[in-house]
This record gives sequence, C-alpha cells and structure tokens, in this order.
Amino acid sequence: MNKKLILSAFFLVAMTFAFAQTKEELQTQKSEKQAEADKFQGEANALQAQIDALPGWKLGAFGTIGGSLSNFSEWYSQAAPNNSSGNIGVTFNGFANKIEDKYFWRNSLTMNLNWVKLDNKDIETDSEDFESTTDVFNISSLYGRKLNEKWAISGLAEYRTTLLDNFNDPGFLDLGVGATWTPINNLIVVIHPLNYNFVFADNDAAFESSAGAKIVADYTRQIGAISFKSNFSTFQSYEDSDLSNFTWTNSFSYKLWKMIGVGFDFALRSNKQEAANYQAVDLKDADNKLQSYYTVGLSYGF
Repeated sequence: MNKKLILSAFFLVAMTFAFAQTKEELQTQKSEKQAEADKFQGEANALQAQIDALPGWKLGAFGTIGGSLSNFSEWYSQAAPNNSSGNIGVTFNGFANKIEDKYFWRNSLTMNLNWVKLDNKDIETDSEDFESTTDVFNISSLYGRKLNEKWAISGLAEYRTTLLDNFNDPGFLDLGVGATWTPINNLIVVIHPLNYNFVFADNDAAFESSAGAKIVADYTRQIGAISFKSNFSTFQSYEDSDLSNFTWTNSFSYKLWKMIGVGFDFALRSNKQEAANYQAVDLKDADNKLQSYYTVGLSYGF
C-alpha cells in the first residue's frame, strides 16, 4: 500500500513539474513571437510612412454603422405594450489627397445620417416610418502652392448642408484664399483672412451672407488598427459676430477583425443663424445654445 502511495505521489510530482516546464516554454515562445511581431509591425509602419511621403493621390475612407430594431406585442409592463422601434445611424469619412513637390490638392467628405422609428401600434395616427434625426453633410477642397515644406499659398472651397431634409436650406459655402500651415505630416491648418461665406436659405430674416476670416484645423491619422480624424472649422464674420459659426467633428475607428471594428463619432457646433431659423425669431433674439451629437456602433474601414 505504501509503495503504491509513494509511486502515485512520484507520478503526480513528475506531471506537475512537466506541466510547469511546458507552460514556461510556451510563455517563452510567446514572448519571442511577440517580439518578432512588434519588429515586423515597426518595419511595416516605417514602410507605410515612406509610401505616404511619395507624391501622387492618396485615397482613404472609414465610417461607423450603428443600429437596433425591436418589436413588442402585449408587453404590459411598458406604456406602449404593442410597438416596433428602430434606430439606424451611418457616418462616413473619406479623403482624396494629391501631394506633389510644388503643390497639393486635398479633398474630404464627411456625412452623418441617422433615422429613428417608434411606432405605437395601438394608435392609428402614429407614424410607421423611420424619421431622420441627424443629417450632416460637409465637403471641402483645398489647393495650395508650396512656399516651403511648412507653408503654402492656398485657396479653399467648403460646403455644408443637409441631405435628407431641406437640402441647401440652409446651405453654407465658404470661398477664400490665404495660407496653409503644415507643421507635421497629418496636421493641416488653414488661415484665410480673405473669405466670403455664402448662405443659401429661404428665410432671409435669419440667414445672411458676409465676408470674414476662415480658419480650419484638420488632423487625420491611421496607426495600426486605429483610424481617427478631428476637424475644426470656423468662420468669423467681419460684419456681425451673430453671423459667425464653428463646427468641430471627431471620428474614431478601431479595427477588430479584417475590416470590421467599433466606431465613435461626436461633434459640437455653434451657429446663431440656424438657432434663429429653428426658433422662428429674429437673429438678434435667438438663444444660441451649443449643438452636439454622437454616434457609437460598428465600423467598416476601406
């Protein structure tokens, strides 16, 4: 009996030692492979930086898709026991840039569209359709002739409106010239003291075109599985501060598997003309509260 007990204990100790040794070996192999992967990733990032520095067109895009659908039947614990609801949101950020030795041409497109549905089936007059809630469209084109690696004389055209409701009512078009500063590869700062802000709208009492200064700062970058873009655009009117406005948009995407990932977008805006139009008051009487939105959901990178 004692011999069997001693033999069993011996085998148990031997198996434990072998398992511990195997685990240490696997951890060592993992560390070696991770070091190799980090080395190759660094080399790949360096090659990508060289590719980005080459002249010619650079194209890219990423976006976010968020949504949910639900249907309830005789669910008595809520105020509307019979209802169907849904939420669908889509954002898109794309660019097409041509960078040459003596000039550059940068083009970008940003969209954020969202639809919401809440159908109470016990009310006949309730809408069964998806209604648009977020509606953002912005497109810009920046051309510059380089003075040196950091500065250029440039011209900018930027247009902003809505797509789903009231297209071009209002619509804002900025046309201007000035200088563009590129302190680092991914940051673009536009300073245009000669700019005219054209406003297209049916409500002449709330909207007015004017001359002013245009300032834009854009930072777009991709680091491995992470893509992000931050854009701040402001118009400062020389005629009346009530005609000034700014918009700050931010997009973030993290790739999880192949081209699928998670995305987050948020934005802030101040525009007293839009506030006056919505509140149906004169421009000077508008309560210009800070506007904002955010979208969270699945992302798809191109």
